[in-house]
Amino acid sequence: MTVDDDTSLIWQPAAERSAAARITAFQGWLAREKGLRFADYEALWRWSVGDIDAFWGALVEYFDLPLEGERTPALAERSMPGARWFPNTRTNYVNQIFRQRSSERPALMFRNEAGARDEVSWERLECETAALAQWLREQGVRPGDRVAAYLPNIPQAVTAFLAAASIGAVWSLCSPEMGTAAVVDRFRQIEPKVLIAVDGYRWSGRAHDRREIVASLLQALPSVERLVLVPYLDAAADAQAWLRGVAWAETIARATPLRVEALAFDHPLWVVYSSGTTGLPKAIVHGHGGILIEHVKTMALHNDVLPGDRFHWYTTTGWVMWNLNVAALLVGAVMCIYDGNPAWPDYGTLWRFCGEMNLDFFGAGAAFFSMCEKNGIEPRRLAALGRLRTIGSTGSPLAPQSYRWVYEQVRRDVWLTPMSGGTDFAGAFVGGVPTLPVHVGEMQARCLGADVQAWDEAGRELVDEVGELVCVAPIPSMPLYLWNDSGAKRLQETYFDVYPGVWRHGDWLRITPRGGAVIYGRSDATINRHGVRMGTSELYRVVEAMPEVTDSLVVDLEYLGRESWMPLFVTLRPGCALEPGLVDRIKGAIRGQLSARHVPNDVIEAPEIPRTLTGKKLEVPLKKLLLGQPAEKVAHRDAMANPASLDWFIDFARQRAAVTAKERAPCADG
Repeated sequence: MTVDDDTSLIWQPAAERSAAARITAFQGWLAREKGLRFADYEALWRWSVGDIDAFWGALVEYFDLPLEGERTPALAERSMPGARWFPNTRTNYVNQIFRQRSSERPALMFRNEAGARDEVSWERLECETAALAQWLREQGVRPGDRVAAYLPNIPQAVTAFLAAASIGAVWSLCSPEMGTAAVVDRFRQIEPKVLIAVDGYRWSGRAHDRREIVASLLQALPSVERLVLVPYLDAAADAQAWLRGVAWAETIARATPLRVEALAFDHPLWVVYSSGTTGLPKAIVHGHGGILIEHVKTMALHNDVLPGDRFHWYTTTGWVMWNLNVAALLVGAVMCIYDGNPAWPDYGTLWRFCGEMNLDFFGAGAAFFSMCEKNGIEPRRLAALGRLRTIGSTGSPLAPQSYRWVYEQVRRDVWLTPMSGGTDFAGAFVGGVPTLPVHVGEMQARCLGADVQAWDEAGRELVDEVGELVCVAPIPSMPLYLWNDSGAKRLQETYFDVYPGVWRHGDWLRITPRGGAVIYGRSDATINRHGVRMGTSELYRVVEAMPEVTDSLVVDLEYLGRESWMPLFVTLRPGCALEPGLVDRIKGAIRGQLSARHVPNDVIEAPEIPRTLTGKKLEVPLKKLLLGQPAEKVAHRDAMANPASLDWFIDFARQRAAVTAKERAPCADG
C-alpha cells in the first residue's frame, strides 16, 4: 500500500512471517526454559533492560555462544565507563564464525564494478585463514599486537581479519580511498607490527594505483616490520621487488590446521575510528566477547538473518558497516561483497547486484535510497528481486519519501528496517523488529538490551518529545577504551561529560507513544532559533523532497552582539536553477510543513555538499568554517568522501567574512 501521512502504517508482517521470525523462536525458548512470557515486544524489551544479567546470559545460552568457563555473572561491574562483562569466561570471535561451516553453501560471494567475481567456500576460507594465522605467528605476532590493513572490500580483507583475530592480534582496517595523512592519523596511534596492503583499487571505472601511498605509509609507520601485498589491480605484481614485501599468495599457501586462541572475554578484537573530520580520529577498541554477543543479537533477532541467507550491506572498508557485514558469518549467512562505486554507471548498479546474488537482505546508507529516488531508479524493473525479504538503512535518518519509494519501487511486501547506532559501540540503539509494523519516518523500536531514552537538559526522561539520546545502562560492545587515552579522559569527555555515568550519544531522539523511534540529527548541529531547538534532519526531509533538490545542508550561525544567520545550502538537479520562484517554494514548504522558525535567512546554491567517508554531512565543520575558523582546523580532507567540495565553501566563507567586515566597519568622518 502507499500512504500520505508521515506516521502512517506502511507494512505489517504477515502472520507466517512473524511466526517464523528468529525473535519469535527466542521468546518461545524463554517461555519454555525460563518461564518468561511477554505480551508484546515492548514487554520483552523492558525485561531485557530491567534484568540485564538475565537477558545477556539468556542470549549466550540460547545461541550456545562459545564462552568457556563460568558464565555467571554476566555483568560483574555495571558502571559506565568501566562495565565488566562475563569476567570468568574465555572466548574468540573466530570460533563462532567457523562453527557455521557448511559444505552446502559458500561463505563469501564477491563481485566488483569491473565484473571480477569470486566465490569462497567455507573450506577455502578456513584453510586460508589458518595459513595466514600461522604466517603471522612466525613473524612474531602475539596476542595484543596490531595487524593493520589498507584494503578495499574484497574477500582477502575478511581472511586477514579472521587470521589476526584467531591468534589474538588486534585488527584495524582503512579503506584505500583514504590518503596518506588520514591513514597515518589512524595507524600511527596503534603502532601496527604488520601491514597488509593493496596495490590499488577501482572506482567509477578507473584504476587508482596506491603503491606510492603504501610506500609513504611505511615511511611514516616505523612500527611496521612486515608488509604483505595483495595484488588487486595487477595480478602479476612482484611483492618482493616492491618495498621488499611478501606476496599474499605466499602467506596463504601452506596447509595447516586452524588454531584459535582462547582469550579473555574483553580481549581487544579490533580498533575502529571516529570520522576524524575535525581532529585526530578517536581509536575505539572493542572486545571479542562484546562484539560477538551484540552482533549475533543484531543479526539474528533484529535483522532476522537466517542460516543460508544471502546478506549484503553496501559499505567501504572505512565504515563500521564492513564489520557488521562480517557478522553475517556469525549466524551462518553468506556474506555477499561488492567493491566499487554504487552510483557507477548508475544508481541501478546495486539493485542489479541484488538480483545477481539472489539477496535475502540488502542494506545501504540512507542517502543511497534518496539518490535512487531522485534519479528515477525503479529496482523492480531492473532485477529479479523475488528472494529479497529485508532492506536495511542507516548512516543518517531515512526520509519519509524514501520509505514510500521502497514500497512503491522495490517490493510491496519487503520489510524495511532502518536502524541507528554508531561506530562507537559497533551496534544499534534503535532498529528493526520483524514482528512489528513499519510506520513511515519511524524506526520500529529500541533494541533489546539497549536502555535508550530521550532526556532533557536536566536529565529527565521525555516521552513523545525530542531530547538527547542517552543509554542509561551498559551494552557489552561499548568501547573497552580509546587507544592511548590515559586515565580514560577522552572517553569520559566524549560520552559521559553531560550526564555523569550515562552514555550521551549526540543525537536528537523522540520515542513515540507506540514505542518507535525518530532520530532528528546530531545534537551538536542543532538549530536554535528564537529559543526553540530543532534537529536538522527535519528540515532536510522537507527540502530534499522537492524534485529540484538533490542534497542540502543547513547551519545556524550564532554571533555575539548581532542576529544569528541561518543559511540553507542546496545542490540542484542538472538543468535546474535557483530562481526566486524556487527559493519561495523551498521557504514556503519549510514554513508550511515545519514552522516559520525553521525558515532559513538565505537559500544558496552549492555545487556539492561535503560528506565524510561514511556519507554524513559535515554540518559542524562547516559551521565552524563559516564562523571564521581556518579550514585546516575544521576538516581533514583525507577523511572526506568528496574533499574538493570543501573549496567552494572556503571561498564562500572568505567572501562572506569580507562583506561582513565591511558592513561592520565604522564609517569615517566626512
